[in-house]
Formats: sequence, C-alpha cells, structure tokens
Amino acid sequence: MQAYQPVLISFEEAQKLRHALGSGGLIGRTLAAQIERLENYRQHPLVFPGHGEAGGIEHNHHKQNYIHLNLAGRLFLITGNAAYRDFALQILSGYADLYPTLGNALSKDSNPPGRLFHQTLNENMWLLYGAEAYSCIRHTLMPEQREHIENNLLREMVYQAVVIHANEFDIVHNHGLWSVAAVGICGYVLNDQEMVDNALYGLRRDSVSGGFLAQLTQLFSPDGYYMEGPYYHRFAIRPLMMFAEAIARRQPELDIYQFNHQVIKRTSDALMATAFPDGTLPALNDSSKSMDINDEGIVIATSVCFARYQQPDVLIAMAQHQGEVWVSAAGLHLSIAAEQAAHQQFNWGSVVLNDGADGQQGGVGILRQLDAESDLNMALLWFGQHGSDAQLHSALDHGHFDGLHLSLFNRGREYLRDYGFGRWVNVEPKFGGRYIPENKSYCKQTIAHNTVTVDGCSQNNGDTETAQQRWGELHFVVREHAFGQGISAIARDYYPGVDMQRSVLMLKLAGFAKPLIVDLFRLTSHQSHQYDYALHYQGQIVRTDFDYQTHSTLSPLGEQHGYQHLWELGRAHFAQDRSVLVSWLDGNSYYSYLCALPAGGNVIFANIGANDPHFNLRNEPALVIRSQGENKLFASVYETHGYFNEATESSTGARGQVERVEVVGHDDDVSVVRLYLQDQRVLMIVVCNRPLASGPQVSEYGAMFHWNGLAFRWQGAFSVQWEPLEA
Repeated sequence: MQAYQPVLISFEEAQKLRHALGSGGLIGRTLAAQIERLENYRQHPLVFPGHGEAGGIEHNHHKQNYIHLNLAGRLFLITGNAAYRDFALQILSGYADLYPTLGNALSKDSNPPGRLFHQTLNENMWLLYGAEAYSCIRHTLMPEQREHIENNLLREMVYQAVVIHANEFDIVHNHGLWSVAAVGICGYVLNDQEMVDNALYGLRRDSVSGGFLAQLTQLFSPDGYYMEGPYYHRFAIRPLMMFAEAIARRQPELDIYQFNHQVIKRTSDALMATAFPDGTLPALNDSSKSMDINDEGIVIATSVCFARYQQPDVLIAMAQHQGEVWVSAAGLHLSIAAEQAAHQQFNWGSVVLNDGADGQQGGVGILRQLDAESDLNMALLWFGQHGSDAQLHSALDHGHFDGLHLSLFNRGREYLRDYGFGRWVNVEPKFGGRYIPENKSYCKQTIAHNTVTVDGCSQNNGDTETAQQRWGELHFVVREHAFGQGISAIARDYYPGVDMQRSVLMLKLAGFAKPLIVDLFRLTSHQSHQYDYALHYQGQIVRTDFDYQTHSTLSPLGEQHGYQHLWELGRAHFAQDRSVLVSWLDGNSYYSYLCALPAGGNVIFANIGANDPHFNLRNEPALVIRSQGENKLFASVYETHGYFNEATESSTGARGQVERVEVVGHDDDVSVVRLYLQDQRVLMIVVCNRPLASGPQVSEYGAMFHWNGLAFRWQGAFSVQWEPLEA
C-alpha cells in the first residue's frame, strides 16, 4: 500500500521548497509574502460565524478562514512551523463543530444556498481549500481528531454537494468545475474512491452528463476557448488545474494531462493568449474590467503548464509579470527557470481562437505588434457565438450582443474600451452584489460595445435564444504583411436582411511611431437602415475638425436596447462627402479618430448614466457616428500620437498626421479607401470582400485590378500603396 502523502505537495517536495525560504527568486518572494499574510491573519481572533448576506461580514470571515487555513496547512509542510499546523487544526475543528448545526443560508441569488454561504459555489470553494489543507496536517493528528473533522465537516460537505445539491453537482459549467474538483480532491484526501469516481465521471458515471471528464470535453473549443469568456475562464481554470494535478499524482494511469488532445494545455494557453499587454483580461461577455493574469488560477496554470508540458519562454515571461509562482514543485521549477532568463515582456503573438465545442462557432482574433518604442500594441476583434447556452445549463447566461466588437490597446491602456459587466461584486447595498438590472438593459446591449447597431436595436433583437443560433465567421487573417497585419470577419443576419463585415488592419508605416489602425466596417442590405457606429473611450476631448452643438437640457438617446441609458450631450450634422475627426487625451497619449461620411450623417456625443436611478452605471463617454442607407462602409482610422505630461508641462504631437479619410468605393469584391496625410502623402488601402481562394489563412498573391475606372495593385487579403500608383 502506498504511503500517505498530502494531495498536492509530497513530503519530499516540501523539503525542497523549504530550501527556497529566504531566497530572492519568485518562489522565495512568494513564500515570504504568504508567510507575512498568514502571520498578519493570525494576529486576529478566529471567528466562526453563522449565516450572513452575500459579501457581508460573515461571508468574508468564512472566505478568509478557508484561504488562510489553506496557507497554514501548506506552509506547515514547508516550514515545519508547528504553530501553522495548530492554526489549521483550530480552523478545521471549529468548522467541524459548527457545520452540523447549520441549516441553509439565506440567498437572494438564483443558485441554491449552502450552509456557510449564500450559494453552493462558495461552499465548494471552501471544501476544496479545506480538504487540501487537511491533507497537509492529517498525518500529525490523533484518530479522534481525524474522525471529528472527516465525519462532521468534510464528508458532510461532500454529502451536501453530491446528494442534496446533485443537480448543481452534475452541471457542465464553471460552477460544476468547482463542485467536482472539491469533491474529487476530498475523495483523494479521504482515500474514498467512490467520491473520486463521482467527481471524475459524474453521478451517472457516463462522463457526459457530469463529472470532470465531461467538463474537459464539453466546456472548451478545440482551441481551448471557453464560451463564457476570459473572466469566467480564469475562474474555472483554478479548480481545473488543482484537480488535474491531484489526479496526476493519485491516478497517473488516467494520463490526465494528455486527455482530449492536451485540452488542459490548450485551454490554459487560450486564456493566457487573450490578455492585454498589461496583463488585464478583455471584457468579452460579462466581465470585470479589473481582472488580470495575476489571478490565482492563472498563476497556478502558468506553473503547472510549464512543469507538465513544454517550457516556452512566454510562460517564463508570464511568471515574471505575475511576480509570483504557485507554491508547489511546479512553481519551484518555473522559479528556477525565471531566475536564469532575462526579464522580458510576455507576448503571445497574433492569434485566432475558434469558439464552440467543434470550433465552428466563430471566435476571437487578436493582432499584436511591437513598435519602435518597444510598446506592444493590440487589436481584438470578437466574432464568436453568444456566451450563453441554456442547453448546457440555465446558469450559462453571461453572453453579450456584441458581434464584431473591437478593442484597442497601447501605451499601457485599453483606449477603445469595452464596458464589461454591470455588477458591484460582494457590495451588498448594490443589489446584493449580484448583477445589477442595468447589466441586461445596458451592458449586454449592442450599443454598449464598439460595433454597429442597426435601427436602434440590439443584434438578434436582444434575444439570447436567437443569438445562440448565430455566430461570425473568419474572412481572413494576415499575420505577416509588408505593411503590418490584418483580420476580417463576417456576421450574417444578426439583423434581418443585413450582412456585416469588419476588417481591421494594424499598419506599420514609415514616419509613424505607433501602428495605424484602419477599421473598415461594411454593411449590406436591400433596404435602408439607420446605422450607428459606436466607440467608447476614456479621457478628455481635445479637438474636432467640425462645429457641433451641445445641449443645455439632456435627454436619453433612445428608449430601449441600451439607448435609454445614454445621455445625448451634443450633436453635429454633416452633408455628403465629409470626413470627421475627434481627438482626445487619455493618460499621456493623444488619440485621434477619423471617419469618412460619404452619405453624410451625424456625430453624437454621449455619456452613460441616463435612467439610472440608483447610480449603478459608471459615467463614461461615448461617440456615435450615425448614417442612413442600404449599403454602408464606415471607414475609420485610429491614430495614437504625441505625449503629454502635466507635471512637467510637456505636450508634443498633439495633432496627428492623418487629416482626412475618403471612401473611394466598395462592393462585393473590394473596399477601397484613401488616407490623406499632413505631409501631402496619400495612402490607398484595398481590402478584399470576396471569398479568398486560399481560405482565411491568406497567402500572398498579386494582380492588377481595375474597378470603377481606377487601377491598382491588389495583393492577397489587403493591399496598401502610396500614391501615385505605378502601372
């Protein structure tokens, strides 16, 4: 019979980690920070509260208790400090006394309540952390202490999860991952294979209706993308990695890290590859704007993937950015590698991640380009499926109506922004810390995103079931081009009878310090529509090249589909064949937006916050470019330029180089635009609209093309040429 070992750190590994105490590497600094955190917590009296509201004092006591219980157990193994063992035992024994006496907590949430928390999700998180901590001190306990903790706490919590809340246990969902990981790890700790098998294969033991293997098979696309988006993905990755590591140690014959074509590696890479250069995660679907790769789950994934798979430099750079590693053998391995490598910026390059269980439900495309300032620029184009699927579970309801959404990032900030979710997490006075009503009435709606809204209605009429049946398709992606990179995607029938194509180019041009972003958003229809191209930014407007009228009395921009939450601040009307420019200052950078309006239209200045009686929404600015017609091309340019420092009273390059944008024309074959620069140069850009023979991963081929009396050289998916053109 195999000798007892803690579930995630063996005694031998703990001894190796002990040698890292006091070292200057990532593992040494992580250990020092965790010891300081635990010591600070130990200075306060332990509290074992009963029920409380979500996010309330009782909730936070329970949460902090399991976090520090876990730290105490693990640090006892590593340091040998008996005080940590005693602290962990005190917490476990206290909860073993308390837990059997509690009924269900009160819940204002749609999820069923646990005994400690307002929802079973948090209960399972407590169990996972508590069970692992128990495994670290179990060998030091008397039989009666083990019996008390195991029977009155751990087994009772498993009974609640598997029997009382069986429906929540067997769900394919991020909550389900926490359920199976908690029960599975507890099963390994208690040497109860029945528990483990429930967690691995589901209560029906079919690996389809529930269980960890079902989660790994159904939750992620072949590229590893998680349909609910990076915010929920980073939450799901934590129990996934911890349970996988426990399985690898206790049942190596399952070869879990090779399961489903290394899905654990693929989904970890996919999550990390979505991050902005500052480490924050993009707000796809319901998402916090503050979440980043320093989240515990991603820290664990970075260490485990480095140890269990190949060891790319990008994971070392990830760990250097995170400034910590998972306290484990894997983390020690990564820490040693990071010490031996030069510090570098993590860069996952330009990627396309397909969405859907079969990889056929659209996806997300990301362009990245390192410029002469050593600044990593990023453009994200979203064209995936709606992030909800009631067929899997009713809780899978975090999708937004934001097809062909665009986010842009450089100089350390997301300058074309997504709002994210409408929620004040664990702030009980704000609607119980749950999603606020405005999350549905504004945040999910199309106008809240950087895309085009048709006829003042959200895509798919704001109906989730309809949206689940549609997704975008990749038209082309070009990662290497003489003038930079490009990506294009198509969304059909998100509005009845309207097709949309968005092509985003990240151009590297002589004389420009930063890449120039060219955004060609083409809409085609047999009927006339109102098209609203919205962009959301931060900062202060500096200048425009047109006159506008501000309003002394504010009114909402519309009555529904999110428009009711936008105050109209001002407006300008334009005749045909105009190009408009709006420039703003954000941080230390100037940003200029230019758009051609060949059919005329309106520029509307707006601000979020109308019809918000409880001040739930953030007050942030927006621009809406409105135009009417059947077929429409919004030809837009985003230019980053100049520098501003208020403290030193420095301002340079406050005006950009692009003066005007012209739509030469567009049809089913190509879209052609010109950019006019201050130095009299003219840049012609041609984007292919017709299907490409070589498919989305476009190879280069060239030809002269004649269109509307104009001759130009067309190469591959897009062409960029300085005029005058050569024959």
